[in-house]
Amino acid sequence: MNLIEQLKQSFETQFNTEATHSFFSPGRINLIGEHTDYNGGHVFPCPITLGTYAVAAKNGTQTIRLYSENFPEVGVISFDLSDLSFKKEHSWANYVKGMVKYLIEDGHRIDEGIDLVIEGNIPNGAGLSSSASLELLAGIVFERLAGLKVDRLDLVKLGKKVENQFFGLNSGIMDQFAIGMGEKDKALLLDTNTLKYEKIPVELGNHVIVIMNTKKRRELVDSKYNERLEECQKALAELQTVVDASSLGDLDEATFEANKAVLSSETLVKRARHAVTENQRTLIAADKLKSGDLDAFGKLLNASHISLRDDYEVTGIELDTLVEAAWEQDGVLGARMTGAGFGGCAIAIVATDKTADFTKAVGEKYEAIIGYPAEFYIAEIGDGATEL
Repeated sequence: MNLIEQLKQSFETQFNTEATHSFFSPGRINLIGEHTDYNGGHVFPCPITLGTYAVAAKNGTQTIRLYSENFPEVGVISFDLSDLSFKKEHSWANYVKGMVKYLIEDGHRIDEGIDLVIEGNIPNGAGLSSSASLELLAGIVFERLAGLKVDRLDLVKLGKKVENQFFGLNSGIMDQFAIGMGEKDKALLLDTNTLKYEKIPVELGNHVIVIMNTKKRRELVDSKYNERLEECQKALAELQTVVDASSLGDLDEATFEANKAVLSSETLVKRARHAVTENQRTLIAADKLKSGDLDAFGKLLNASHISLRDDYEVTGIELDTLVEAAWEQDGVLGARMTGAGFGGCAIAIVATDKTADFTKAVGEKYEAIIGYPAEFYIAEIGDGATEL
């Protein structure tokens, strides 16, 4: 029995009726371009085939009822359409609630409740963007069941609004964009300033992308994410006294190097230097992938990790151990952390015939140093959020 059939059975058990529609919303990895999306730079993410599955039906009431197979001990979470305020005890359901709230505020009519059963196979806290997956899932569920006409980019922006305003996390638009706009076997080169994007085929020949999960849970809201954002905003404000730039992503390396003396601390120099150089690396990496120069692409991934480790300081011993072990293995073109850091996952581009040796060697080294095992998955690039 496949996952959707299992969810339909669970739906009948929970709600004594049949689900009418089924959906999938992916997680994502970012190939390169980390911590650039809130600095007006470029990112290069793609959706993966791990994600969040759901079945749903309208219920003829004013109540939304939600159940997750990932958290069966929580049971059914219910809330009324007349009260869409954030409630801590509603845990994961707040992502759905936030999307409903902002869809209604955006002028869309949602006047009937739904029942929804979900199950995600994104490892919890791995930094593969399970929250954005859930936001876009909720968006397409209500788009279909409430008969809404919503531009996909508007759904993407509402997902970001849930993170920023409902949860108070100052994250950028990359995760929702990749999940909402993604396409099988393609990565999205996105200019986060203009939201212009290009879909670029990911053709790795006899290589695969291996996701390496530190198994260290990453709670972004509690991490140093907002602190990094503030540091970058401060650096930008200081640089704006001598250069014309609306974001750090507007600067090239030469302009930054020529003007960095204006920055008031070495910390600000390091943070801004990462934002500027990572943006440049991302543009070059997309060109290298297009031209099939996988060796150069891999070297840029390595340089990205070094910048995130040394200038942005968001890696930590778990990610560094995985990535540095990956660099030592045969058949590896490059490796770097992916996502916000502070735990979560890294990626490596590995020769297909070396993946078993790779996961064994990296896994053994990681467990010896960190004390518990990592997890490894082959990342397949799938479609964006969709009705099944």
